[in-house]
Amino acid sequence: MPELPEVETVRRGLAPVMEHAYVTRLETRRSDLRFPFPEDFSGRVGGRRIIGLGRRAKYLLIDLDDGMTIISHLGMSGSFRMEKGEQTELPGEFHHPRSKNEKHDHVIFHLDGQDGPQRVIYNDPRRFGFMHLWPRSELDLYPAFAGLGPEPTGNLLDAQGLATRFEGRAQPLKSLLLDQTVIAGLGNIYVCEALWRSELSPLRKGGTLVTEKGKPRAQLERLTLAIREVIADAIAAGGSSLRDHIQTDGSLGYFQHSFSVYDQEGKPCPRDGCAGTIERIVQSGRSTFFCARCQK
Repeated sequence: MPELPEVETVRRGLAPVMEHAYVTRLETRRSDLRFPFPEDFSGRVGGRRIIGLGRRAKYLLIDLDDGMTIISHLGMSGSFRMEKGEQTELPGEFHHPRSKNEKHDHVIFHLDGQDGPQRVIYNDPRRFGFMHLWPRSELDLYPAFAGLGPEPTGNLLDAQGLATRFEGRAQPLKSLLLDQTVIAGLGNIYVCEALWRSELSPLRKGGTLVTEKGKPRAQLERLTLAIREVIADAIAAGGSSLRDHIQTDGSLGYFQHSFSVYDQEGKPCPRDGCAGTIERIVQSGRSTFFCARCQK
């Protein structure tokens, strides 16, 4: 499933085409994806102007000029592509095939923007993605957003804030960091990478990073910085682009080639001076990759 950097890559790729464009027609080719489309979805979106694209955690937000927001989740295999006339924008080198079968094109935004008519097509072979309509002024009340923690890309993520959430907690760090009420949008890949960068074991209890007075220890300061840096690096590289994920222009990101521990089981730890080997364990049904020698 695409993680936060992948969704941010999609947002940035779509923005030049979708922002300020009019939706001359919204075409839905089935009645549902993971969930049914909103009632009269095509009628409520058609004729509206898109005023902006945003993101909350792993959700893409398409803001309309009537105060409503399309909340879109890519699921496991969802992707967008942009077409103009008979041409599809597909620059870049492909490391994995993407779905080109039109039977998986489920939603088509017919747009009229500054560059003339274009189409933005949502393709989803597995149909685990979805689109909802929600009032923009009430986004905090959307069920999936209720109680979400701070974004790992913003200034709200700081060591003191994490100390408040970690204080007295006996859960392992890996589990805490995957808890969306602690940090919004972090997934398995980047949690593994951030823990490696900060030299912290995924098995370590979260409360050990907080002093008796509720202040962050140096290790928590280091972890906070590592989270922000690993997400920033992934966004800059275009997302991890695992098997079914593509960028909006059809190209793939390359950050997966610089993973230090994720999916590197049995390989030498890349940290300078460390003679350890990357191990894989299972925590709460999820694979965790780490170096037991340098992550304490």
